[in-house]
Amino acid sequence: MGADIPAPAGAPSMKAFYRFVRTLSLAFGVFAAGLVAAAVLVVTQMVVWRYGLGRSTIWQTEFVTYALIAATFLGSPYVLALRGHVAVELLPQLLGGRMRLGLGVLADLLGLAFCAVLFWQSALYWLEVWREGWTTETVWALPLWIPTLPLLLGSGLLTLQYLAELLVRLAGAQGEEG
Repeated sequence: MGADIPAPAGAPSMKAFYRFVRTLSLAFGVFAAGLVAAAVLVVTQMVVWRYGLGRSTIWQTEFVTYALIAATFLGSPYVLALRGHVAVELLPQLLGGRMRLGLGVLADLLGLAFCAVLFWQSALYWLEVWREGWTTETVWALPLWIPTLPLLLGSGLLTLQYLAELLVRLAGAQGEEG
């Protein structure tokens, strides 16, 4: 996480933005890992509770489902920050420097656009869920704003992470030219 961050001369605000977003992505990644660990513990408790003690479970299955979905959305900015996603490298390896840069910029712009739309739509949905006071249709009756919040936060931070990655890519290109 402490990799050198390329930036054009006189752009400390971009470095600060990048470090802020990357630190936030790391925090979300750690929280996502905690959600996965919590889901494992709850599944273990559910098995013991249900099959060992013969008691019914009310909230466990729903919690595990929402925790794993939340971990996916909240952890995705961290994965992007590490470039840990699955990528096909054949075409970029065959292209020259400027074409490789152009392809990377295009990929970042497409990812940024998709995540921005996802963020906007999830914000609208979250507000509707919040205003209407929707709950799950289970015995637990969890307020739906809780499990939809990770979609909103994750897509928002993923949008910022894509923007930060794009700025760093462009700053690196300017540094190579100048």
